[in-house]
Amino acid sequence: MPILLSSGFSDGPNRGGVSGTRVTGTLFGYRKGRVSLSIQETPKCLPSAVVELAMQTSVLQKELGSGMLRIALECEKRADSNKMKLLDEPLWTMYCNGKKTGYGVKREATAEDLQVMELLKPVSMGAGVLPGNAETEGVEGELAYMRAFFERVVGSKDSETFYMLSPEGNNGPELTIFFVRV
Repeated sequence: MPILLSSGFSDGPNRGGVSGTRVTGTLFGYRKGRVSLSIQETPKCLPSAVVELAMQTSVLQKELGSGMLRIALECEKRADSNKMKLLDEPLWTMYCNGKKTGYGVKREATAEDLQVMELLKPVSMGAGVLPGNAETEGVEGELAYMRAFFERVVGSKDSETFYMLSPEGNNGPELTIFFVRV
């Protein structure tokens, strides 16, 4: 049985990695800052992975407005790659709709990330804006987010894909995130 942590999050049945085929994905960031991706087993669990993406929030919003977004995160195979889970890789080359945009970096969830996840606990799917941290982002700093269920497909130990699931009858944007070790 999952344990409720002091942060209010459950440690979930498998805190060390994402299990099952449906997970919660949250893309969030300050309007003038970079986007982070949080992957959680459920909206009430701690993030099993947080990746800071090489993309500003405003660019993500523009790309999503086109209706289709493909994010590919690639890392190189190393001698010790067989011992490491794919989502535990620390550095990724990032491509957005086929264009190289820079590097994604896996990191531990910060206190601010956990605060955002706490605020979004009741949200299973949706997009919106949260009031920003005026101390770090100024008075104009709003935190935009998009949260959805993703179908997780494991192709091999070197490839995983997350397909955003739209609610029935919704013709919203299509989003796919690929993690590949090449």
